[in-house]
Amino acid sequence: MLTLEKRPQPSKAFAYLTPIFAIVMTMIFGGLLFMALGKNPFEAIRTIFWDPLFGEFAFYYRPQLLVKGGPLILIAIGLSLGFKAGIWNIGAEGQYIIGAICGAGAGLAFYPMEAWFIFPIMVIAGALGGWAWAMIPALLKVKFQTNEILVSLMLVYVAEQLLASMSLGLLKNPDGHGFPGSRNLKDYPSAFNDEIITGTGMHWGVLAAFIAVIFAYVLLNRHMLGYSIRLTGEAPRAAKFSSVNPTRIILFCLGTSGALAGLAGMFEVAGPSGQISIDFNSGYGFTAIIVAFLGRLHPVGIFFAGLLMALTYIGGEMAQGNLGLPGAAIQLFQGMLLFFLLAVDLLTNYRIKLSRKEAV
Repeated sequence: MLTLEKRPQPSKAFAYLTPIFAIVMTMIFGGLLFMALGKNPFEAIRTIFWDPLFGEFAFYYRPQLLVKGGPLILIAIGLSLGFKAGIWNIGAEGQYIIGAICGAGAGLAFYPMEAWFIFPIMVIAGALGGWAWAMIPALLKVKFQTNEILVSLMLVYVAEQLLASMSLGLLKNPDGHGFPGSRNLKDYPSAFNDEIITGTGMHWGVLAAFIAVIFAYVLLNRHMLGYSIRLTGEAPRAAKFSSVNPTRIILFCLGTSGALAGLAGMFEVAGPSGQISIDFNSGYGFTAIIVAFLGRLHPVGIFFAGLLMALTYIGGEMAQGNLGLPGAAIQLFQGMLLFFLLAVDLLTNYRIKLSRKEAV
């Protein structure tokens, strides 16, 4: 009979190995899913994980790793701070949308003027927009002890309605012949998030993600506030006796995660996406949750997890185009990664024990 026995101490080996086990399990069961859809599982896995890096058109797809990985890393870094403290911001998608709306709105307010200060203003507006949207669940939690999971998640749907309203109303392109959506910021040099190094995919949003990784690492390992965040999540009762201010932690974690999600939205709308449209949001805010946990809530781990998830995005698009796989199957494949990560993570705190069933 198989039973679970709690370990005296969490296994450090399993803590590092579970992401690898989760990836392998995802490949195995994802292959079975693709086979059930009538596709060659080995060809599908190769297309997703190998071809974007080493295939015939890898020179085109490699830079896309940074383009798609940048916003995932930026959002996941912010989420990880809250998750470490036991504060669950599930509404990063809404903060991402609001940051994009505020950033694009700030840039288009100056159109058609050309000036160096327009893009920095957009950056500030995007961060403040995401921060303000995250402050709603933060203040409700501090004042009325509401559940930040439900409030932040419900605000995603409010943000989506605002996005549709802006696409059809205030930010609608007056020269767009009636089509919904704002002006394309790629045609507005002062507001365009162009590549820093041509052909690499490295734009200002990717650079911001690198900086966020470094600052998060320093904060969590070299700063008293980072110690308070970790203590609040790992030992809440000890935190109460250590003069840790829970209100400060809640406001900081939710505010920071909202600001970083807003920045990700601003950099996306000013660069790869180019405009505010009804279907602007691409699920980065929800996918970043998988990235945060796949990276073990560690800044360096999140960096590599973000690149891996970006690889599944790019490879998934290739699989849809080359193999005819449905988009829902690719999304399910990505969801499997979090499912198996959480399932295998059980072995970090428990060991499987084989025991005989005693006779009554």
